[in-house]
Amino acid sequence: MSTIISVASGKGGVGKSMVVSNLGLLLARKGHRVILVDMDIGGANLHILFGMFHPPSTLTDFFSNRSTNLEDLAHPLTSPFSLRLIPGTGETLITANLQHAKKKRLIRHLQKLDADIILVDVGAGTSYHTLDFFLLADYFLAVATPDPTSVLDLYRFIKLAAIRKVLTAFLARDPIAETLLSQDFHSVTEVLEAVGRTSESGVKLAQQALQGFQPALILNRMTQKSRINTLQLQHLLKQYVGAELSVLGNIPEDPHVQQSILKYLPVVELSPKAPAAIAFEQVTENLLKLVRQREELPEALEPRKIRA
Repeated sequence: MSTIISVASGKGGVGKSMVVSNLGLLLARKGHRVILVDMDIGGANLHILFGMFHPPSTLTDFFSNRSTNLEDLAHPLTSPFSLRLIPGTGETLITANLQHAKKKRLIRHLQKLDADIILVDVGAGTSYHTLDFFLLADYFLAVATPDPTSVLDLYRFIKLAAIRKVLTAFLARDPIAETLLSQDFHSVTEVLEAVGRTSESGVKLAQQALQGFQPALILNRMTQKSRINTLQLQHLLKQYVGAELSVLGNIPEDPHVQQSILKYLPVVELSPKAPAAIAFEQVTENLLKLVRQREELPEALEPRKIRA
């Protein structure tokens, strides 16, 4: 069974797809069968980073039922390793108004893909589609830059993702779900209090839904002058979201990254000795270490495994 890792950001332009492309290649180099899935609905660009300008098929074919098997959309990338890519879809009437049934079908098929690791590149923003694509994973990665607005948007994203995770623990017509949908919450504590006012037994279900929701942070474009108070962010998330936040690593500001984007190659392939490439190596090791640590959890809390 595949291990799914979702990668998101609070805002666009922080280098999320660049992070996905480099992590995917490094994980494949370490012997894992990897599939990259561009779930940035309406703003897909992951295929461009690999020089795939006109993919023969994309998620649009899946949504329009021209392709009924998601596996058929996984295109091999130029590599001696097992690395494939499912290109995302552009802005169409189908994707702009993506039906719930189509979204659920996509998630079901994605969870059945034949791979060791599935890296899901989630679009920016906080729409229900974005949050649900983020939450379908076994492990959650978030990318931010030192820009204060990026950090603030990331906090908002993770907070709303946690609230959405609680909400989806209940059936659509459950009185608890109706209560949650009709209110605005500033913290997960407020959500749990609202659940408790409706049903005492629902609190336990909501708390169980949050178990294992521990996003990991990747900081991109870091410089010696960068100032990002990760301890404060961790404190805020613990206080208002109830989620732990670990830091997988820092990717330094590096001109080799821009050069790699212009040449349509991951920086770890174009310039493996570049500072950013070395940092990606460490982030990949930290990610696999995180997986190993989570595998040691009690079986009830244990995510689906990969051999790290």
